[in-house]
Amino acid sequence: MSVDNKTIRRVALASVIGATIEWYDFFLYGVVAGIVLNKLYFPGDDPAISTLLAYSTFAVGFVSRPLGGIIFGHFGDKIGRKKMLVTTLMIMGVSTVAIGLVPTYAQIGVAAPLLLLFLRVIQGIGLGGEWGGAILMAYEYAPPEKRGFYASLPQLGLSFGVLLSSIVIAGLTLTLTDEQFMAWGWRSAFVLSFALILFGLWIRLKIMETPAFAEMKKSHGEAKVPFLDMLRRYPGNILLGLGARHVDGVVFNIFAVFSISYLTEKIALSRTDALIGVMIASAVLCVFIPIYGYLSDKVNRFYFYAIASIVTALTTFPAFWLMNHAGDNLTLIWIAIAVPFGVIYASVYGPVSGFLCELFDARVRYTGISFVYQFSSVFAGGLTPIIATLLLTAGGGEPWLICVYVVASGLLSTVCAYLIGRRFARAHRDQQSPSPAWDHSGARATPPLAPRP
Repeated sequence: MSVDNKTIRRVALASVIGATIEWYDFFLYGVVAGIVLNKLYFPGDDPAISTLLAYSTFAVGFVSRPLGGIIFGHFGDKIGRKKMLVTTLMIMGVSTVAIGLVPTYAQIGVAAPLLLLFLRVIQGIGLGGEWGGAILMAYEYAPPEKRGFYASLPQLGLSFGVLLSSIVIAGLTLTLTDEQFMAWGWRSAFVLSFALILFGLWIRLKIMETPAFAEMKKSHGEAKVPFLDMLRRYPGNILLGLGARHVDGVVFNIFAVFSISYLTEKIALSRTDALIGVMIASAVLCVFIPIYGYLSDKVNRFYFYAIASIVTALTTFPAFWLMNHAGDNLTLIWIAIAVPFGVIYASVYGPVSGFLCELFDARVRYTGISFVYQFSSVFAGGLTPIIATLLLTAGGGEPWLICVYVVASGLLSTVCAYLIGRRFARAHRDQQSPSPAWDHSGARATPPLAPRP
């Protein structure tokens, strides 16, 4: 099915806007976890324990994301991508606004952190279904030779979301006193989500179903139970995809989440200055994501990702060294975040969406990419701030054990991406067909890595 460029651009815009709102909702919690929630909902004599407890509820959102991926992936592969995108956006909006209205521990006791925990689970379920749908809308509409580029565009939603959440919190910090910010200011950032959700729904209701899914439905080719079909036909792809995606989640949460508490507590930077550093890095990330997505269409996407994984991981050493030795030079501290997170990390995060889409056919693609991305987020994403906090303590306040952990993650992703590339190359030789990295039909029932019947 031929699709005009105007339609493709409209779909890409809708995916970016929706993803931005979803990520704003999800990571707004991460931004305030170590600076607000630890004090209001997890009070204690030991600040480190309070922070760990706050980050634990942050991690729960990642734990519930695979469930959302399975649920909405199932229905996305059965009844359509668009319907699931609208549903997940509403779920995220309601749960985010509700977080901003939860009374504190001082007001209702232990019920306060329990309510936060419940709403965080709902957030995770919503985002777990959102990401795959947003990516597929762009990927399955795009021409084969540009799928890496278009699939990278919804990834901008993450950097825009982090940027927007950081701007909102930094703006509130600058305009309010500490008492006002802790009393009600931070809550307004969550309630703001209501207006964003209305705008996102208006955008998403205007787009049509993807050509690949429409063609599959027309031929009645959908799987009876997509999750079981995925497990049966793609066990190798799933395992290697989980490993390949690991470094993505680890590096992101080190720089976008953990670095804020690290800079404020260990480097004695102000909350505003730390947030500005993350904002600068997120803005730079917005520029480089589509560049690397474009480049992934021009080379072997899997080997490109393998190299990018280890290079990205290694940048944590100079980044933390510069943070610790910058003194009062804010510019150097911001560079220590902006270069590894904004420039280098984009080489992983830009191509990863197209990379994962090529592991599955249209029958189970929503389920497949959602499960791999969200399940890996449990270990690579949600646990990272907790692991980093523990490693910092184990290292006597020095961050080098954290850097070693990130490099180990990078090595895992490099090996898995390389093995996927080898499997694709072998399948290409066996079938004597064009390489799937740049000639992969969105509607084809069985891509080269699928086991033969």
